[in-house]
Amino acid sequence: MTVRVEVAKSSEGADVVRRYAVGLMSGTSVDGIDAAVVEIQGDLSGIGKLKTRLLAFENLPYPEKAREEIFALFDPGQATIDRVGRLHVWLGELFAQAALAVIGKAGLTPRDIAWIGSHGQTIYHAPEAEVVDGLELRYTVQIGEGAVIAERTGIPCVSDFRVADLAAGGQGAPLVPYTEYLLYREEKRTLLLQNIGGIGNLTVLPGGCRAEQVYAFDTGPGNVLIDGVVSRLTQGEKTMDAGGSMAGRGRVDDRLLEMLMQEPYYRQPIPKSTGRERFSASYVDRLLEYRDRNHLSAEDLVATVTRLTAWTIGEGYRRFVRERHAADALIVGGGGSYNPVLMNMLREEMNAMGVSVMTQEDLGYSSDAKEAVAFALLAGCTLARRPNNLPGVTGAVRPVVMGKISYSFHGRDGEL
Repeated sequence: MTVRVEVAKSSEGADVVRRYAVGLMSGTSVDGIDAAVVEIQGDLSGIGKLKTRLLAFENLPYPEKAREEIFALFDPGQATIDRVGRLHVWLGELFAQAALAVIGKAGLTPRDIAWIGSHGQTIYHAPEAEVVDGLELRYTVQIGEGAVIAERTGIPCVSDFRVADLAAGGQGAPLVPYTEYLLYREEKRTLLLQNIGGIGNLTVLPGGCRAEQVYAFDTGPGNVLIDGVVSRLTQGEKTMDAGGSMAGRGRVDDRLLEMLMQEPYYRQPIPKSTGRERFSASYVDRLLEYRDRNHLSAEDLVATVTRLTAWTIGEGYRRFVRERHAADALIVGGGGSYNPVLMNMLREEMNAMGVSVMTQEDLGYSSDAKEAVAFALLAGCTLARRPNNLPGVTGAVRPVVMGKISYSFHGRDGEL
């Protein structure tokens, strides 16, 4: 397979390999497909220095019919084999379109791209062992067929990352911490990296750490409850609290907040991960029932679940991190970083513990593109046959190479 691989000279005169890759991501918020073209320089092993440069980013909203089908299949009762199979291929087509669109936006062609890394769309995640016939079974379902992406683009595609970690006894999540270790670690400062997507997750990078010293976990709901109540309260007219406008006009209901803080997940020891299976449509139903019984305004309910998200992040740090590694700074990415009300609440939580709060943009990165870039990097490790999980993060018994590779000779010269 002939692709663009450039060799340049570093300031020290050493050869530096430069490659172009595409990362594709769709999270629990289901707001569309994030597609990034990234230039990668250096070593993906974590030994040498790695540099990335974002060349182009696109968020392509799902067609309404596809989005409705994804939400329907979050309910296992509706996720029949035929519907899952059809959506698996359908999303493969949409992910391929997203890849081609962002490649064009970068001013490149598919022949310039070395690989695609696609997370897919999670519709079910069950990382806790279920014993069946004496066997411990852990399973997860990410859809968006990699073979379709490879065939439509002519570019090798790595997909379905999580299952290898689950097979090794891990949670299959979070996966981004390995790439955060590659890109963000510092010798002196301890950094926290918080993603606020549908679900929130926190990575801890102790100063001067080795890969095995990194740890991470899902903090709980990120935007999933905020988006859920906003969508229901506005009869679908809004799918998110853009700019925190509703929360900013509301007041936190302390009684409801105290009730929500009792969720057992927040006390569950790490490593741990969660998803829509826990913070589901039925969870939103209960929030709306409380609102009706207690005559809360829509704005008060949104303000309360927004405060909950900020509290879960602070609580995760207090409960599982602070005594081990007092942090210098928290760097926030994901859609939640664009909600000023949520960010102000988060600063109140963290500043009280001596931790400064900044965003990916403050460091010259993109909150929107961060996870898509991460899966481009993870796919590069897969193709290089390098382990790309962190057992200390996921709970796996050993490092594994995650991802399944799909090739196509379409549009290529037939060489691998």
